[in-house]
Amino acid sequence: QVLLAESGGGSVQAAGSLKLSCVVSQDIDPQYCLAWFRHPPGKGREWVASIANDGRVSYAHSVQGRVTISRDNAKHTLYLQMNDLKPEDTAKYYCAAGRWSPCNSIWGLGTQVTVSS
Repeated sequence: QVLLAESGGGSVQAAGSLKLSCVVSQDIDPQYCLAWFRHPPGKGREWVASIANDGRVSYAHSVQGRVTISRDNAKHTLYLQMNDLKPEDTAKYYCAAGRWSPCNSIWGLGTQVTVSS
């Protein structure tokens, strides 16, 4: 059973934008926090951003000011708006959920983002 389903990845040129979406199963407790992680090629997985059920957000320093995380609880969807993309943002992006920070008890299958210079 897929509890988190990402979409919206693709290939863009540097300075471009993408908006990722993640449909969150109603089987996941709505009190859970939600997060985005990414796995760049040849590197370890890294946290990108989180949003608590009360709307509080946190961002990794590497993306601060360029990405916005949001959630639409009525649509059971998590978003990640990414602007001014850089080649180093190339990675597979994963949606995750958890009761406590770092919000990663449950994972989606990921969506690929490729940024060319």
